Amino acid sequence: MTNRVELPLAPVIAPVVPTDVPVNLLSPVVLAYVGDAVFEIYVRQKLVAGNSRKPHELHRAATGYVSAAAQAKLLQKWQPILSEEEADIVRRGRNTKSGQPPKNADPGDYRHATALECLVGYLYYNGAKDRLEQLIGMAFDKIEE
Repeated sequence: MTNRVELPLAPVIAPVVPTDVPVNLLSPVVLAYVGDAVFEIYVRQKLVAGNSRKPHELHRAATGYVSAAAQAKLLQKWQPILSEEEADIVRRGRNTKSGQPPKNADPGDYRHATALECLVGYLYYNGAKDRLEQLIGMAFDKIEE
């Protein structure tokens, strides 16, 4: 007999929504900042759940999903299924001034990656977990087919 304690399943990281500004009025840069972290967590969790667990392999695999080029390509996959509201958030994210792209990133890809991260941040703050998982899961479709 073990003394194992069953813990209730609950989100480890739950959104802490700003109280002074509605989510839809947050700066696209702020949404992208949070969305970047949320997207990376989803990617890392998916990779750790797979076969490879060596840190170097995990890092190399993750960069295939979190690079500006990969995120820009994923956003193209999302475009046909976005709601009008989601498409508006993407446009706001794409058109925002988010700083200089990294040297190895195409400026267009960087803007689209920012747009993707902006939408992820928006959905995260709105508690749209199922929608987030649906969209982010599309990044892994090629692996699971």
